[in-house]
Amino acid sequence: MNESSELVIEALSGKFLTDHPREAAHCLAALPALEAAEILTELDDDVRQQVWNVMGLAPCEAILPGLPDDVAKPVLEKMEPGPASTLLGRFDEAMRLHYLSILRPGVAKELQSFLTYPPNSAGQLMDAKVHIFRPFMTVKETLTYLRSRNQMVSHKLKVVDDSNRLIAHVDSNALILAGPKQTLGEISQSVSAVVRSLDPREEVVSKLEQFKLEEIPVVDANGCFLGVIRHPELIDALREQAIDTMQTMVGVSRDERATSSSWFAVRKRMPWLQVNLLTAFLAAAVVGVFEDTIARFTALAVLLPVVAGQSGNAGAQALAITMRGLALREISIRQWLRVTLKEINTGLWNGVSIAVTCSIGVYFWSGNMALVFVIASSMVIAMVMAGIAGALVPIVLTRLGQDPAVASSIVLTTVTDIAGFMSFLGIATMLSGLLAAG
Repeated sequence: MNESSELVIEALSGKFLTDHPREAAHCLAALPALEAAEILTELDDDVRQQVWNVMGLAPCEAILPGLPDDVAKPVLEKMEPGPASTLLGRFDEAMRLHYLSILRPGVAKELQSFLTYPPNSAGQLMDAKVHIFRPFMTVKETLTYLRSRNQMVSHKLKVVDDSNRLIAHVDSNALILAGPKQTLGEISQSVSAVVRSLDPREEVVSKLEQFKLEEIPVVDANGCFLGVIRHPELIDALREQAIDTMQTMVGVSRDERATSSSWFAVRKRMPWLQVNLLTAFLAAAVVGVFEDTIARFTALAVLLPVVAGQSGNAGAQALAITMRGLALREISIRQWLRVTLKEINTGLWNGVSIAVTCSIGVYFWSGNMALVFVIASSMVIAMVMAGIAGALVPIVLTRLGQDPAVASSIVLTTVTDIAGFMSFLGIATMLSGLLAAG
């Protein structure tokens, strides 16, 4: 390595590297890619990952091929799935397959799913090989970078922040007319329109017609820049949309619709209805276990649907948020613990709030403090369990290769019913002496 590399190594050592990873990443990004790769290879794993995560997409793309496979593997595996898949998406298919092959099978499968966009979605139409720039770069640095790449660039340069979120664009005419020391942030303009990677083709066409654009940026659910859809692809999208409209008119679809045959609907729906029947018997069996308790205290039968209903609603809320996150790729199955802990905390506080309100009503209705305690404590437990179920059921079903949109509600209903019945009747049974005295 040359003298400048040695100076950078010295600057990136010790406390500076640990406390200022963003500045360290900027120093590395200014070096030639192979020299930066050599420096990263020599760093400790934790420090390397800390710097890598704030490096920016363009430097990572240039540096990654220079890293040995035994270094590239943990670097990619420790990245969040979204940024990791975005980075791999910028390589050609051969390179992409190579990196996927060195990863653990579970991680590789997850990243592959992030790289595979649904048919007729914005992600499938986009071009991921797009130059990106930072707002602090000067005009002189930007022009030097473009000349070194010796490639045609977009009419509008995409400007992203350290998290790769699209924040602005710079018109090439403004770049040419600007002074060499001006930064891109000073001459940039706000982005008028973007589409999400999972947006349907119709949304892309709508934005094309509304804003009269030559190209549309594509971002993920967190606003991170993924690529652009250029004019030729947009024209193709218009043509395919017209064809799809004709197909829809004659009912051409692989999925069930209002015009599908009854037999088709039966084949799609009947298996899950049978599963639902089985799970309903499971919930009924739980109630049967506490038959004597219900017979002694008839007020329990009146209040039982209250606990089950509230836990069902809480579970449905958690389920909707989790399924949306999975569908929009805001979360992955690897983030199950983070999602579950969030729903536990949400269920706990919602449960306490609902329990207070419910306790006031039950007290004025029955005047029995023991019954108030039973329903209050069971309400908190049931809503926490419902939150856990709402978070985990779609994640587990996705991991098992099932469609969470079809199966989650059935499994969730069973879990929330059982959790509500078990907590309410179980606590009532344990406190039956107090209930009788009250």
